[in-house]
Amino acid sequence: MNPTLASRLANIAPFHVMELAKLATELERSGRSIIHMGIGEPDFTAPAPVIEAASRAMADGRLQYTAAIGIPALREAISAHYKDVYKLDVAPSRIIVTAGASAALLLACAALVEKNAEVLMPDPSYPCNRHFVAAFEGRAKMIPSGPEQRFQLSDETVREHWGVDTRGVLLASPSNPTGTSIPHDELASIVSTVRGKGGFTIVDEIYQGLTYDEAPYSALSLGDDVIVINSFSKYFNMTGWRLGWLVVPPSMVAPIEKLAQNLFICASGIAQHAGVACFAPESIAIYEERKAEFKRRRDYIVPALRQLGFKVPVTPDGAFYVYADCSALSEDADRLTIDMLHQAGVVLVPGLDFGPSTARQYIRLSYATSMDNLEEAVLRLERFFAAYAKRV
Repeated sequence: MNPTLASRLANIAPFHVMELAKLATELERSGRSIIHMGIGEPDFTAPAPVIEAASRAMADGRLQYTAAIGIPALREAISAHYKDVYKLDVAPSRIIVTAGASAALLLACAALVEKNAEVLMPDPSYPCNRHFVAAFEGRAKMIPSGPEQRFQLSDETVREHWGVDTRGVLLASPSNPTGTSIPHDELASIVSTVRGKGGFTIVDEIYQGLTYDEAPYSALSLGDDVIVINSFSKYFNMTGWRLGWLVVPPSMVAPIEKLAQNLFICASGIAQHAGVACFAPESIAIYEERKAEFKRRRDYIVPALRQLGFKVPVTPDGAFYVYADCSALSEDADRLTIDMLHQAGVVLVPGLDFGPSTARQYIRLSYATSMDNLEEAVLRLERFFAAYAKRV
């Protein structure tokens, strides 16, 4: 007899991005050439100084458990990074090192989300964000947020949708899937409104290092009560190392540490020692070169998509995604992405994962792949749509 599963699983939807990736892998095994522009994973890997730091840690036998909130050297390096890049004094004592940004979000939701608590977030949003809320029996209230709002919440929409059960907001700037940021003044207004209602503001900043058109800023500039999530996966190109961090108000450090001790013990010790090297000047120089390459790819693929017939109503200013309206090409984004995979060998993902308001109309493209792959993908899609138009 199989065990009875917890009812909360009914609130967790499958991650269609990963399902499509599995299908693409099966096609590759059969001999097909597939260009992957679905999963948001940099094609760059950790640079030499980071690899060398990991090797030294292993050679020196620094493989034990660490403190649940991270090694002091890494917390201090992150603090110095906020000072260097954002001109902010963020005490190392407020920084909690985590097993990726996912663990950081899990800890934040474990500390703040109670049963039936409502958390506001934009539709579209990264799907796991609402599932973290659901895992603690809260309710994500997805607010349709179109291109006129840069696919982000505004202070006006927060005020309009705040209800008796609302406890906070969960935002991302720049965002997955849209690559758009919240303007600083708008975010400041949101934080002020939420603070006035006694709620919490969580801001996912894992793509903040990949901001292209304006000087980057951190939501931490808006007050010590703002909770910020960050990661070594995107700007620092360390997806498989599972390393991230969480910045919390001083009053939350001890409760979060207690949760981290019980849920994770600690983040990978090797990854933490390697992470310190991410902030060395030679490493930052490499990351900035790679950031420039991501911008070059964005500046190629956005007009190329428009030429293919997609609408890109908001040019992404960060991350490595384009959220494109495919309604002029198809009435069903999900069906279109499956056809593009099978017939063109190109992986894009439908809006299905990111919220109901854009599920059938939008697709997400990740340009975290080489320029050669992007150019080849555009050629394949040109041929695909020429034949597609004849069929329909």
